[in-house]
Amino acid sequence: MTETGAPPGVTESSGTTRSTSDEEGGGRIRSVARAVEVLARFDEDTLSWTVSDLARATGLPKTTLVRMVDTLEQTGMLWLRPDGQITVGAGLLRWARLARAAWELPEPVMQAMRRLADECGETTSFYVRQGPHRMCVAQQEGPQTLRQVVRIGDRLPLWAGASSKVLLTGAPDEVVEAAAVNSPYGPGYIAQLREQVEQTRANGYAVTHGERENGVSGIAAPILGGEGHLIAALALGGPTTRFTPERVSRLVTAVTAAAHWISGLRLAATFPPPEDG
Repeated sequence: MTETGAPPGVTESSGTTRSTSDEEGGGRIRSVARAVEVLARFDEDTLSWTVSDLARATGLPKTTLVRMVDTLEQTGMLWLRPDGQITVGAGLLRWARLARAAWELPEPVMQAMRRLADECGETTSFYVRQGPHRMCVAQQEGPQTLRQVVRIGDRLPLWAGASSKVLLTGAPDEVVEAAAVNSPYGPGYIAQLREQVEQTRANGYAVTHGERENGVSGIAAPILGGEGHLIAALALGGPTTRFTPERVSRLVTAVTAAAHWISGLRLAATFPPPEDG
């Protein structure tokens, strides 16, 4: 299955309501959402901010940001350095350790992903669905200089990409509808997305070109858990110029075979070591 699309635009939606002044749309707690937004401004390329620059980047009033930084510093999540720069706090090391313990894949899975990346020459990624997004929890980069760049921990929209189509095959219909509504196409995209998901389920894989980002293509296949339900998507991604029709056919065979082999390890949703035998 092949689709084309436009840049991402997804927001969370929920029916939960709360009678509190800290409540905002979608059932989110405003102060928590703002704190997460502040933390999300830090990445491998931007490890520190001035107060003024961070206020402009988040759109928060400077006084509000200062109070929030002070609170996050008390919890160890941020640190106001002596030079006045704000950076991530050492307390996040604990959360990183916990996340790694919960989501680290068994070595046989990583080896299978490495073999797939070497065989196909493209980056191999392992995605799971969390709420209205898909998350990359593991990756093996391809050997090509020009390659897809998605970092572990990146949160991506569910309406776009081959792995999204695969993950939506295991999602309730309301999740598929929400993904469509929150796409750039709005409610008018519901029927088309449903059709794409059904086609993915029938094919056992998905192929997309330029849905999330122009010039990037993807192929994905489902990873089934020990009880036979979908728990993840195994994906190949790279420049569309390398995903020719002839090559896509070979890549689909490789991806589906690797996904079937990993499914045979009988992983659980929390990815414990595979059982012997």
